[in-house]
Amino acid sequence: MAKKDPKRAKSTSAKSPKPKSHAASTSSHKEQAASAALEAEIQRLDKEILKLANRRAQLTVKHIESQENPHKSLFSPVVDETLNELLHAGNPGPLHEPSVRGMFRELITGARNLVKTLRIAYLGPAYSFTHLAALERFGTSASLMPVSSIAAVFEEVNRGHADYGIAPIENSTDGRIVDTLDMFTRLPLKICGEVQLAIHHNLMARCQRGEVTEIYSKPQALSQCREWLSRNMPQARQIEVTSTSTAAQLARDKFGAAAVASRQAAVQYDLQILAPNIEDNCNNVTRFAVIGDEATKPSGDDKTAVLLQIPHKPGTLADSLQLIRKTNINLTWIESFPLRG
Repeated sequence: MAKKDPKRAKSTSAKSPKPKSHAASTSSHKEQAASAALEAEIQRLDKEILKLANRRAQLTVKHIESQENPHKSLFSPVVDETLNELLHAGNPGPLHEPSVRGMFRELITGARNLVKTLRIAYLGPAYSFTHLAALERFGTSASLMPVSSIAAVFEEVNRGHADYGIAPIENSTDGRIVDTLDMFTRLPLKICGEVQLAIHHNLMARCQRGEVTEIYSKPQALSQCREWLSRNMPQARQIEVTSTSTAAQLARDKFGAAAVASRQAAVQYDLQILAPNIEDNCNNVTRFAVIGDEATKPSGDDKTAVLLQIPHKPGTLADSLQLIRKTNINLTWIESFPLRG
């Protein structure tokens, strides 16, 4: 009797791999097909949105150029507020309102930029809170021009170097911004609009928190974080500078230095946030004034700012307020400050 080949016997006794489940394979194909269908639908919608966005831009340009004064139509608080109300009432979700408003802001400012690029002066450097307010109001299509002081914002607009300026006018913690109010007494400019911005301060540096010996920021920012800094950073000397962005630059360049500034400034200047949201008032808000050389068209639901210069005599303030009382106007803010010599 012939002997069996052991190699052959071994190979014939090995187990064959089990075939893949037909059900699992079918399920995988269905998932891939569903994913491909979704991608195709998204691409179709993207093309449709792009087409509609460009159509809207064309109509916006046509509407601006049909106006008696096209330049004044490039900044129209009435039109913008009407759109915001429409978006608020008509947004079915799931996108949140800030996201929707941001998309439309860029769409509108991009279309207006086809007519003319607006030049906007603001207290810099980049990513100061005034810069963030300018982005909130004018979008990224405008030419944003950083200047070194609030006075310079006014001067750039007054000289015609900027179409508009933006400057802080009031903070919910510190009250009035004296430098801004003072400039209204010096130059014949007007408030054309406003931006309200929630202010969240952050402590940032390139070193560890225990290594911080100096903290830089503008006076208002340090004031708005006074209690937190006193309680948590008593060892650090506080140094005032012209803006929160300047503070961030100094913190970047000097070991042991920290800044109180915006989260965006930390990203811009490559700083680590040592402590977020250190403002003493969690509802900290700053109002920024949009400054121009011409009044904007009234909407019928406006805030009006009036600057009065009255003699330094008893009763003159009361007499001036009587005029407001007789016309049944409600005051929301009143400030008294001396004129600089």
